[in-house]
Amino acid sequence: MSRVLIAGESWVTQSTHIKGVDSFTVSSYVVGVEPLRRALEGRGHQVVHLPAHLVPAEFPEDAQTLGEYDVVVLSDIGANSIQLAPQVFEQATPGRDRLAALRGWVENGGGLLMVGGYLSFTGFEAKGAYRNTVLHDVLPVELLPEDDRVELPAGAHASVTDAAHPALGGVGNDWPALLGYNRVRPRPGTEVLATIDADPLVAVGTFGSGRSAVFTSDCSPHWAPTPFCEDWDGYARVFGGLIEWLAR
Repeated sequence: MSRVLIAGESWVTQSTHIKGVDSFTVSSYVVGVEPLRRALEGRGHQVVHLPAHLVPAEFPEDAQTLGEYDVVVLSDIGANSIQLAPQVFEQATPGRDRLAALRGWVENGGGLLMVGGYLSFTGFEAKGAYRNTVLHDVLPVELLPEDDRVELPAGAHASVTDAAHPALGGVGNDWPALLGYNRVRPRPGTEVLATIDADPLVAVGTFGSGRSAVFTSDCSPHWAPTPFCEDWDGYARVFGGLIEWLAR
């Protein structure tokens, strides 16, 4: 059993309803982590979810706190949310460099997985913003300087390049369609285990004594539609395999 921290995968949505000269706004809170949580817990892992709105105040800031976990998953949460703790952003008071702490923790043996989304990697309008942080070198891929999203409204299927690697959990080429991903480039020495439209979809590597991996599409809608994240038995095998490889 591994201890897994998933940061991100939640959001608040506001919609404005206009009826003649009157209008009102409705807000909703949405959690997208459940398919991933169920998949990992179903394989015996202990999962802690840190929702996106709590990340600025509560993301682990040192090796001791990170040491409570075997794997940290960053999913659809931008670098700003980790870097800009309330004391830094709201009070202009120096604080801890939490991305540097995460980098050091991986270098000393931790496992890091980044899952794709509008605020992962470089992200929508480059707002994911990991390329210019100290965490960039930890990832097994190079990030683009511009908006890196590739939308695939007609869907596209993964192509497995190394089915024998344990991080894929024994999944072959029969994947349901995905509706988009973040485009990245592999670093020298990176193992690309699956591609989508010839770009890396699943890639793994090492950093110091630790390991890192990326899944460049989503773990929940909209890029990961229901046939992928709810109906496909390979979903749990892929994400379970990644977590188990990262946790050694």
